[in-house]
Amino acid sequence: MSPQRAETGHSAVAAEETGSSRPEGAKRQRKARRAKPNRAERRALLNQKLHPPVVNIDPGGTSVEVLPPAPKKEEAKKHVPTPGRQDGTSDRKSPRSSQGYKTRDNDTNRRRHPADMRGDGTHRFPSRHRHHATGPQELYAALDLGTNNCRLLIARPEQRGFRVIDAYSKIVRLGEGVGRNRRLSDDAISRAIEALQVCQQKISERGVQRARLIATEACRAAENGEDFVSRAKKEAGLELEIVSQETEARLAVAGCVSLVDPEADGVLLFDIGGGSSEIVWLDLRNRYGARGYALTRFVRTWTSLPLGVVNLAERHGGVHVTPEVFEAMVGDVSERLQNFPLGNELSRAIERGNVHMLGTSGTVTTLAGVHLGLKRYDRRRVDGAWMEQEDVSAMINQLLNMSYQERVENPCIGEDRADLVLAGCAILEGIRRRWPCQRLRVADRGLREGILMEMMAADKVWSNSNHKRRRTPRKEYNR
Repeated sequence: MSPQRAETGHSAVAAEETGSSRPEGAKRQRKARRAKPNRAERRALLNQKLHPPVVNIDPGGTSVEVLPPAPKKEEAKKHVPTPGRQDGTSDRKSPRSSQGYKTRDNDTNRRRHPADMRGDGTHRFPSRHRHHATGPQELYAALDLGTNNCRLLIARPEQRGFRVIDAYSKIVRLGEGVGRNRRLSDDAISRAIEALQVCQQKISERGVQRARLIATEACRAAENGEDFVSRAKKEAGLELEIVSQETEARLAVAGCVSLVDPEADGVLLFDIGGGSSEIVWLDLRNRYGARGYALTRFVRTWTSLPLGVVNLAERHGGVHVTPEVFEAMVGDVSERLQNFPLGNELSRAIERGNVHMLGTSGTVTTLAGVHLGLKRYDRRRVDGAWMEQEDVSAMINQLLNMSYQERVENPCIGEDRADLVLAGCAILEGIRRRWPCQRLRVADRGLREGILMEMMAADKVWSNSNHKRRRTPRKEYNR
């Protein structure tokens, strides 16, 4: 036998021993992998198994018709035609639609905040949709009735946040005169009820399934705050929830943390409202890559001042503000800030650097709009804008030198804010003098966004996201 034949025979024997028909030295060819179905395809296959189609074969054998599966007994009962419309739907309103949008009771005196429990203060309405990261999402609504404004936001969850579907904002000045009389006036109540009726109409038309409707300082401070809540439920069909100062501060943080500088070691966040101002210190030295809503757990301390643009302007005057009047306003704020918890420690953190301010209010958005020279207010340019310390000082001085009529004619101020903007600047100046940060970031967002973020986080609408971050072990630092 020739050597070539011997080698061939040896290869054949080796192939038989190994159980393979591949000659020695030849490369193994990989089999083509079967493509796995994606989530939508798996869901469709499962639906076919659970509800197979019904096939109707023509007696002559010439045609085959695939019929939809028969409805379940429960669904068949729901679709029984009722008198009223031709499509089988009834004109009668459901008992739930006449009850309004219910929320939890007031949490002002609760030791543990209800939002930290299973019942988070919201009301769920019937929905055809479930919470899927990629599928249809139900709508959420957040309403913030403050001392000055009534604001509504309706949104749908998305993979990394939410998309605004509808919004509404109206200056109602509900807290007008509360600082003097400790009561909500009839005119202010009428303005607020009118705005709430618009909000109720939007919530109903959009088919909102989850809503949280809060009232803040004006209703907290007024003796007839509870009476107003009852009247709002009766006349507008909305049940408001009077929240505590702590809740208001937490919601402000939840709504703005997405604008925190990723490299910052700390943030001094403030929300200048109509009847109160919330100040929060976020200590971020130990965040290790945390960002967005996850930063809410790094709140070191907070406080709420019973000073806002409405009651401060009522006390000192807001139309004709001289430098002396402005300094008197700043003095009121500075006096209140002396008792800020851990204030000296915050000052030392600012001295070390890498700490910036984050402001959410009409005051800072107005300053940013004037600073940018906008001919018309543009939220896309204002939200997230940075201002240096020198820019803020220049804008405050510019507004101080304006007359009341000039402030009215400014497109970023207008008549509704012309008598309040300098009171807000005084609150901002008091904060800046106590803790002089070099940079200020402007946020045209706040409580409404915080409400939406908390509701969606509680419903775990983002739990199925494929973009989960790798967890890093937390380390402690020497304080």
